[in-house]
Amino acid sequence: MPYRKAEKHEVKRFRLTTLCYIEKDGAWLMLHRTKKKADQSHDKWLGIGGKFEDAESPEECMLREVYEETGLTVTDYDYRGIVTFVSDVWETEYMHLFTASGFTGELLDCGEGELAWIPKEAVLGLKLWEGDKLFLERLMSDSEFFSLKVVYEGEKLASWQFF
Repeated sequence: MPYRKAEKHEVKRFRLTTLCYIEKDGAWLMLHRTKKKADQSHDKWLGIGGKFEDAESPEECMLREVYEETGLTVTDYDYRGIVTFVSDVWETEYMHLFTASGFTGELLDCGEGELAWIPKEAVLGLKLWEGDKLFLERLMSDSEFFSLKVVYEGEKLASWQFF
């Protein structure tokens, strides 16, 4: 698709987010999103993360979101990739992906759903967004930094491309 310069007063709507997969003993900490009724990811399993606050870097956002949702302080992490989600229903999302292998603290109850340590080999069998399976396979393989674009029509994955 060719580049198109935005009109002078055109406002683009998008969201910046982070997602972190924290590992312990061959399992990832996963969040089963069950508590918010108007949640586009209701009943799906995700890593830990959320939306940027003003002036945050991806790393600052990830560290804050992990602490707020889990009570854990991440001490060792890797910035693994970025995923561009395009949808015919929701605004475009640019999600920064991290994995973490070090943390301190004790798990708290999460206001967004149930937290559970899921063996990495079982994660792809959970109820996930189809596009998440694509990047999770890359995260499991310890691949280098990547960019992925996924396009959804409703909840159906219409197309995807790694860069």
